This record gives sequence, structure tokens and C-alpha cells, in this order.
Amino acid sequence: MSEATPTLQVRVAARTVEAQDICSFELVAADGGTLPAFTAGAHVEVEIAPGLVRPYSLCNDPAERHRYLIAVRREPASRGGSQALHERVQVGDRLTVSAPRNRFPLAADGGPSLLLAGGIGITPLLAMAEQLARDGQPFELHYCARSPAHAAFAARIAASRFAGQVRFHYSSGPGAQRLDLGALLARVPTDTHLYVCGPLRLIDEALALARARGWDASRLHHEYFSAEVAPSAGDGAFEVELARTGRVIAVPGDQTVTQALSAAGIFVPTSCEQGVCGTCLTRVLDGIPDHRDLYLTPEEQAANDQFTPCCSRAKTPRLVLDL
Repeated sequence: MSEATPTLQVRVAARTVEAQDICSFELVAADGGTLPAFTAGAHVEVEIAPGLVRPYSLCNDPAERHRYLIAVRREPASRGGSQALHERVQVGDRLTVSAPRNRFPLAADGGPSLLLAGGIGITPLLAMAEQLARDGQPFELHYCARSPAHAAFAARIAASRFAGQVRFHYSSGPGAQRLDLGALLARVPTDTHLYVCGPLRLIDEALALARARGWDASRLHHEYFSAEVAPSAGDGAFEVELARTGRVIAVPGDQTVTQALSAAGIFVPTSCEQGVCGTCLTRVLDGIPDHRDLYLTPEEQAANDQFTPCCSRAKTPRLVLDL
């Protein structure tokens, strides 16, 4: 988190094993007061250790002001965040988190909704289901997991007011348990809002099928939790100029902008390092970025006035950054 990011001091009031490799953390205000309100789909950035910040979706009811609830899947190839939370963070510990931010909100016009979750992607959709149920809006929630043992919050969903609107799908066992995404989208009216969160393949397939059926882009909503960032064999060197000082930093073909800046002693806050969270978003004053993120919309990328230096590069020999 940067110095300009509003932060909150919270205490871990509870931690619960929700499914295999998934643990939830209930966070309350360290001073015992209420927490800032959030909307369904929002996330907070959690400072797990100095320099180690990760975004996590809030999965409790947005009407609650006494707590934030996050759930974390322990990743086999953890870069430190999920492993540290699972192994080191205990009840009673204090953490610094950002104020809630939302890049995955419910549409303001209401109407029917289809919520599609894969794995840990259930977290923001749970908050959405709570909100939609309270507002009396029609919706379905389809939850894909490897097996029942991997499905987090199953007991909570079974006891919820919207239990009858949820269907579980498992990739292990009989084929009938699996989600037939094509059949599902074929029977859902195209004026439905689709919200999908989970693995990259699930999101891409759902959006491609919906577009093929004629769904308007304004009704397709998604949030990536991770992305594959692989260097291109054609990646070349370029320069970034820091507008506030005039300093010019060379970015070799085998380094990201944030890596080159860090080597030069310049700190840019990062979190996912995969172009999905927006923590490192930086204004571009001149030059054309080579956008490789999944955070900005196509329209925002086309404006070329901001980019994610953790993964994006340059199409021009130099980028002038607002740093």
C-alpha cells in the first residue's frame, strides 16, 4: 500500500478452516468500533508483512459494519501471501488493511443475475448473493469446485436465505456433477447480468460463450484472481522517464518496469505482480504502453494514460510516468 492509500488497523477475531486449503479470517476494528461500509464485490488489501501486500475479496454480508470476512486459498506456488496467512496469522494478531475498494460491483440497474464462481472465486459472489437476496432480486449462483471437500462456505450457503438458488458442481466424480456451461448460458436470457470469478479458463470460456450468444458487453462482469505472466521472446529494452525529477531509468528486456525501478531505488507499491489487482497502477504522461494486464478495461487501455508497471511494457522507446 502506498502512503496515500487510506489504511485501517484491524484485529483477527477468528480464523476458520472453510474447506481443504481454504481458511477464512474475520477482521474487526482494532479499537472496537465500526468499520467503513463496503459494497458487494469489494476487496481490501492486507499488509501481511512489510512489503508483502495482497488483495482479498470481502465475502461477508455488505450490511455488516462490525467485521470484514476474507477467505484465503493456500496456493501451492505461493509467492508468500497465502502461505504467510495460513502459517503465521493467528487470532488476536493485528493487521493493516486498506479501506475497501470495488472494481467488481453489482450493476445499478438491477434485473436478473447469474453468479458463476470457480474455487476461491466464490468469495466476492457470496457478498453479491447476500445483497441480491436482501434486495429481492432474482439470481442463480453456480459454484464449481474440485470436490465437496474443496467447496468453501457450503454450510453457510445451506443455511442462507438463498440456499435454493445455489447449485454446486464438482469436477471430480460422475460427469453429471460438472457444470455444462454451454447449456446453462443457452437457457439464461441475454438480458441477465453475468458475474464470473475464478480461474482464468472459466472466466474466458464463460465470457466467450456469452458474447457468442449476443450478450451485451454491459451485462458481462468479471474479476480475475490471477493471471499467467510470461515474458515474450520479443521483449525489448525501453526507457521510463520520471516526470517529477526528470530521471531516466532503462528497462532491460528481461525485467519488468517495477523491477527496474526497484533496482534504481524507486518504490512502486505492488501486490499481485500479475496485472490483475491495480495496486501498481501508474499514470502515463507520454508514450504508448504495451498493456498486458487484466485489470484495465479495453477502453481504459485504449486511452493510454495509465498502465500496470508490474507486467506491462512499452510500444514506444520511452514512457514518461507521473513519478
